[in-house]
Amino acid sequence: MKKKLNFWIFSGEASGDIYGAQLIEEISKIAKQNKNDLTIKIMGGPKMQATNKAEVMVDSTELGVVGIFEVLTHIIPFIGIFFKLLKKARKERPDAVVMIDYPFFNLLMAKKFTKLNIPVIWYISPQVWAWKKKRIYKLAKYCQKMLVVFPFETEIYQKTNLETIYVGHPLVDFVRSKLDGSVKREDNKILLLPGSRTSEIKRLLIPMLEAITLFSDQQKEQRFHYFIAAPREKSYNQIMEIYSEFKKNNSNCPDCEIDFGKTTYHQQSASTALAASGTVTVESAIIGLPLVSIYRLHPITFLIARVLVTLYRGYFTMVNIIANKTVFEEFVQHQVTGQALCEALTKIIPNGVRRAEVEKGMKEVTRLLRSDNNENGISAAERTAQECYKVLSGTSDSDVTKY
Repeated sequence: MKKKLNFWIFSGEASGDIYGAQLIEEISKIAKQNKNDLTIKIMGGPKMQATNKAEVMVDSTELGVVGIFEVLTHIIPFIGIFFKLLKKARKERPDAVVMIDYPFFNLLMAKKFTKLNIPVIWYISPQVWAWKKKRIYKLAKYCQKMLVVFPFETEIYQKTNLETIYVGHPLVDFVRSKLDGSVKREDNKILLLPGSRTSEIKRLLIPMLEAITLFSDQQKEQRFHYFIAAPREKSYNQIMEIYSEFKKNNSNCPDCEIDFGKTTYHQQSASTALAASGTVTVESAIIGLPLVSIYRLHPITFLIARVLVTLYRGYFTMVNIIANKTVFEEFVQHQVTGQALCEALTKIIPNGVRRAEVEKGMKEVTRLLRSDNNENGISAAERTAQECYKVLSGTSDSDVTKY
């Protein structure tokens, strides 16, 4: 029997926006194959909006803040969005809601939706293995299903009754779909990836520039070219401003080409990189780009984090956590200095002492991220959509038409 289904997706960050867009595309295919009318409504960013298959309830483009201090400065907009969505949920009562990571906001919404008897699916687990482990039990209480993207995460929820399924990481298929087979690596190309958030760029770009200034001075026998990749125009403008000021005060800083919207191309063509810790480090591992991972938080946030956060397996960079060893050297807070980054960069350039070790580690991580997502010959995004559709439509595996 034909059904009318109302499906909501909540995402608050750039990476979640990508995964949300994949989910929209794949679940739309399933609904069509099963001859059901599907309405999708979202809190999402430009990627989800660009599918043109969803009604935008909230534009989350600027909601991807990190850290306690940063969240507090955005508290009034968050409160307004929260009550707006809650009011709409009470009126429409969606058939299912998917929360994509973004725990600060989504966990509050999940609690309210559960009280309204609206099924909640969580896609991409919060890092409960690193901090706020009590959230494991909250998630088990408020969610009907947990879809995880890292192979070690199923162990985290074993002590609960929450149905937890490893769907594979969608980045593997997403990144590889964007690759250009004609692009070759350039041994003398160095890439800087200072992040997408305003706070990241402000804290990370200057030590990156200090590092390549030192590196350039030391590499007299080989001339390197330097590029800075921004994810969007707003980031590009901020990077240009910081770079111009740094260049004016540091005449020996090498020239850098700066652009936006071409990150994947640069990841393919660069030989080595300095990058903000985050999704981009996993993307780079899949693409095969050796890098140094760095991060800085607001000082107040960092002091609190030192008390609350436990480094899972001893690392903060996801590539290292997955591998359970140092693939990418990582530096945090006061460790992030031009000298330290320069030394680490020198080790992983072509013919560097760690180059082969890093290349081997990246291949292993990519293999682990793909280990389960092709067991039925489908991608991670397709499997995620199937699991969501079962909850959305109240069907089982045998009832869902595969495509």
